[in-house]
Amino acid sequence: MEELTANELAGLGAANIHTAFRGLHFEAQMETLYRINYRSRLASRVLAPLKTFLCHNTEYLYRQVKALNWSSFLTPKHTFAVFSTVSHSAIKHSRYAALCVKDGIADHFRERLNSRPNVLRENPDLWINVHIENNVAAISIDTSGGPLNRRGYREETVKAPMQETLAAAVVRIVEWDGRRRLFDPFCGSGTLLAEVLMDYCKIPAGFLRSRFGFEYLPDFDKKLWHRVKEEEKRHIRPLPESSVSGSDVSPAAIKAASTNLKKIPFGDRISLSTKNFHDITSLEDAVILCNPPHGIRLKDGNDISIFYKDLGDFFKQRCKGSLIYLYVGNRELIPHIGLKPSWKKALFGGGLDGRLVKFEIY
Repeated sequence: MEELTANELAGLGAANIHTAFRGLHFEAQMETLYRINYRSRLASRVLAPLKTFLCHNTEYLYRQVKALNWSSFLTPKHTFAVFSTVSHSAIKHSRYAALCVKDGIADHFRERLNSRPNVLRENPDLWINVHIENNVAAISIDTSGGPLNRRGYREETVKAPMQETLAAAVVRIVEWDGRRRLFDPFCGSGTLLAEVLMDYCKIPAGFLRSRFGFEYLPDFDKKLWHRVKEEEKRHIRPLPESSVSGSDVSPAAIKAASTNLKKIPFGDRISLSTKNFHDITSLEDAVILCNPPHGIRLKDGNDISIFYKDLGDFFKQRCKGSLIYLYVGNRELIPHIGLKPSWKKALFGGGLDGRLVKFEIY
């Protein structure tokens, strides 16, 4: 994911990109920052550091936060939320670190204005991050305004949906060009199909988001942001008719996928059907892209390894001439498919240490 995201950031104009704890560091002009937040399919959040300092206790953390000029970002009428990560430091608890930051911000306003902005955990005006590693604390503004994987199309869902950024990484590796029809026989609530659609049609990942955190930066340029959006919209292209389709054994999943896809431009061009993969007579000369179940047992009680053997037989017997891309959340299941992979790529996301596997059926 880091390598893919670094390449994506470079393509969007970021400079001096290098790896950091659980992510990447980069530099960008304001226009590039807006474009990265609007277009990036792989980044989870884009944080702008305000201050970095040595920190060995929560009292010092509180004082440093309180001294920052929060009036540049907030007024007592606004809302904010704090999220935190802590590792290998004297401060052990991330929640307590977040509480100290919250108190420092609140007291900053209370002492100056006798009023303070409220904390709102869902959709606050401003997200603030504290990250402490090896006793070095960094206080940052979340320029994304919440996780970027929340594209805005997931109105309905099913159990354990695929994370959007992970699905986007799969799509980035597959590089579907529209020449062959693409089919997902385990589409669930439609995440992979949605990411295929947005990638092919060049629809910005943030197209459906109502706002971003960078709109609360002191130097936010509204005209520049409008120009960036208009430039990106001009690149959008339609999805060819009958080029993408999907199915799932669950009627509830198909209903959710239909609802979600219709929120995206050209999503109504993706055909969906309620069907068990056993009932598909032929998928020849296609691109098959899917994230099949990977639990220990299926709903009917059958062992998952048997399911993967049946899936491999289906590929061999009914998918001649097709390219198959499977994201398997449990890599130990791959040998049960009974086919030799062309390649396997490790992709970690959504708590899964999975593998994207390619098969070619001749």
